Amino acid sequence: MSVAERIPVLLRERSFRRYWTGQTVSLVGDQISLIAIPLAAVLVLGADAAEMGWLKTAELLPALLLNLPLGAWADRRTRRRRAMIAADLGRAALLLTLPVAYLLDMLTLGQLYTVAFGVGALTVLFEACNTTLFVALVPTERYVQANSLVNGSRSMAWLAGPGAGGLLVQFLTAPFALLADALTYLVSAGYLARIRPVEPPPAPVGKGHFTEGLRWVVRNASMRALFAASGTIQFFNYMFHTLFVLYATTELGLSAGVLGAVLGAGAVGGLIGAACGGAVVRRFGIGPSIVAGFLGFTLPLLLIPLAAGPTALVVALLFAAEFLSCVAVMVLDIAAGSFQMALIPDAVRARVMGAYRTLNHGFRPLGALVAGLLGTAAGLRPTLWVATAGAVLAVLWLLPSPLPRTRELPATPAEDPVPAG
Repeated sequence: MSVAERIPVLLRERSFRRYWTGQTVSLVGDQISLIAIPLAAVLVLGADAAEMGWLKTAELLPALLLNLPLGAWADRRTRRRRAMIAADLGRAALLLTLPVAYLLDMLTLGQLYTVAFGVGALTVLFEACNTTLFVALVPTERYVQANSLVNGSRSMAWLAGPGAGGLLVQFLTAPFALLADALTYLVSAGYLARIRPVEPPPAPVGKGHFTEGLRWVVRNASMRALFAASGTIQFFNYMFHTLFVLYATTELGLSAGVLGAVLGAGAVGGLIGAACGGAVVRRFGIGPSIVAGFLGFTLPLLLIPLAAGPTALVVALLFAAEFLSCVAVMVLDIAAGSFQMALIPDAVRARVMGAYRTLNHGFRPLGALVAGLLGTAAGLRPTLWVATAGAVLAVLWLLPSPLPRTRELPATPAEDPVPAG
C-alpha cells in the first residue's frame, strides 16, 4: 500500500481537509487558553480562590445559558459557515485585548471575566453551527471516520496543548501566551473561508420553534436514552473530578509530577481510542459500541477509590484507570457523535444539540456542589465511591432503548421534526 493510500479517504478531500486542519489548530489553542488565562489571573493579578471561582463561572456560564437560544438561531440561518468565521474572528479579537492591556498596564480581573465570558459565548455560537456544517461536508457513511479524525485531534490537543501553554507562559508571560491562541482562531477562520459546502436549508420559523428540538428528543427513544445517560454521567463525573486532585495529593500522597504523569496517561489513552474507535464500531456495530463506551469509560474509574497500599501499586492503579477510561471515552464520543449526526433531522439539528449541551453543562455545577457537600460530610474516598459507582449505573438508561440492538447508522433521520403548534 502506497503512502497516499494510507491517508484516510476524507483527508484526500480538499474541503474536509481544510475544515479538519482548522479544527485541529484551534483545539490546540483552546488548551493553551485553559492554562494561560487562569495563570494570568494568578501570576499577573494575584487572584485569590474566590476570584478564580468567578473566572471559572464566567467561562462556563455561556454554555449553560446560550446553547438553547443559539441552537434555535442557528437552525434559522442559511449561512452558518459565515457565523463560524465571525465567531473565530471575535474570539481572536477578545484574546488580543489581554496582551495589549498588559502592555499598557491596564489589565484587570474584570477584563479577564469579560473575555472569558465572551470567548465562551462565541464558542457556543461556533459549536451550534459546527454540527450542521459537519454533516454538509461528510457523507453519512463517513461519519465514523470523520469523528475519529476530529476526536484524534482533540486527544492530541489534550496531550500537547497544556505543555505548550505552560512553556509559552514561562517564556512569554501568560498574557502574551494568549497571542498563540488568538492566532489559532485566525487560522481556523482562514480555513473555513476556503471551503464552500452546500448547507441545509434553514428551518421554517413557527409556533414552538424554540422548544421543537426538545420535543423531538422526547419522542425519540434512542436519543431520550442518550440524553438521560449523558446527564447522569456528567453529574457523577463532575463529582469525581471536583475531588480527584485533592484525594490524589492528600489521601494518596502523590506529588504534582506523578499526578501530571497519570493525567498524561489519559491523554495517550485518548489518542489510542481515537485511532481504534472506527474499527470498534465496524466490528461490533454503532449501538453496542455506545453501550461498551459508557461501561469502558466508567468502570476503570472504580480503581481510583479502590487504590491503597504501596505507592507503586497506587500509581499503577491510577495509571490503568486513566488510560483505560480515556481509551473508552474516545470510542464513546466517536460512536455516539456519529449516531446523533445520522439520527437528528437537519431542521432541528442545532436545537437538539443545543439542548444536549445545555443538559450536560447544567449537571456539571450540580455535581461539583454535591461533591463538596458530601466530601465534607462523608470524606473523600466514600464520595469518590459514590461518584464512580453512580457513573457506571448511567448505562442502565440505555439498556431498555433500541440502542443496544442498533448496528448500523440510520441512513436518514429516523423521525421527522415535531410539527409546530
